[in-house]
Amino acid sequence: MGRNATNKLLQKAKKSKSDEFYTQLSDIESELQHYKSHFENKVVYCNCDDPQISNFFNYFASNFKELGLKKLISACYTKQERDLFNTEDFESGFFYEYSGAEEEKIKPSSTDIIQFKGDGDFRSAESIELLKQSDIIVTNPPFSLFREYVAQLVKYDKKFLIIGNINAITYKEIFKLIKENKTWLGINLGRGISGFIVPEHYELYGTEARIDSSGNRIVSPNNNLWLTNLDTFKRHEDIALTKRYFGNEIEYPKYDNYDGINVNKTKDIPLDYKGYLGVPITFLHKFNPDQFELIKFRKGNDERDLSINGKCPYFRILIKNKRIQTEFIELTEK
Repeated sequence: MGRNATNKLLQKAKKSKSDEFYTQLSDIESELQHYKSHFENKVVYCNCDDPQISNFFNYFASNFKELGLKKLISACYTKQERDLFNTEDFESGFFYEYSGAEEEKIKPSSTDIIQFKGDGDFRSAESIELLKQSDIIVTNPPFSLFREYVAQLVKYDKKFLIIGNINAITYKEIFKLIKENKTWLGINLGRGISGFIVPEHYELYGTEARIDSSGNRIVSPNNNLWLTNLDTFKRHEDIALTKRYFGNEIEYPKYDNYDGINVNKTKDIPLDYKGYLGVPITFLHKFNPDQFELIKFRKGNDERDLSINGKCPYFRILIKNKRIQTEFIELTEK
């Protein structure tokens, strides 16, 4: 999907404030398989999910016993459009609690759900009460409200696994949390998230837009990520460094306004440079906090965008290698 088409789609979502991107079950299964150990005896809350149609609810209800869950709660905002799925509309928001009992239905009917007094917005007092009772929040929140959504999770000190746009990394509030090791990227990123189900009124932009075998309309922005504070094996794996700075200095120009060098691709990070490096934002997908330190995002010492010969490369994150051996560097420099 081209950048213009992707931006057009996301701007349409922001303008309508509907954010009607429904996550495919295959993408949920692909990511959640890496976190199963976190869910035993936990209460999971999907607070942006109609339990009648949400694949998040479907996943957790279907795997309730395997994961060892204590309870599953799914709540829906009343103004969420559900025409695509032909489900009943309600005058208020609603939620459903599932405890894995034999008599409970994995796909609840209208008689099984509990209606909120209000609209069921994740910011409402009723939804926050359910949030307080929960251990882990898992959902695809409204992209247009992403900052506010994450801020609420942090305020109530909740574990979470949520989907967002890659650009969320560039939000100062989100980057601050990543820098402080309070959140990090999940396993799948970009094309690792295969696409979202959208309603009829969304135009199918891009070459990868399609209609699947079940008749679902799918768009694939290819610029989304999972954001979480659940630990995984991946964030403790070192990035394999094979390139060298010394002898190849021309490939690593220095910034005009910061004492550091520019690195265009994560795979090109040199193993022998002890100073500051500016790397692409996608570096965070491979970031191991034991191997590297995050220093700053985007700005130089003058608080302007990092520049090289007066020109600014795309957003860069300034990092430093924690594992450079001083003796090795000194010998190399000689």
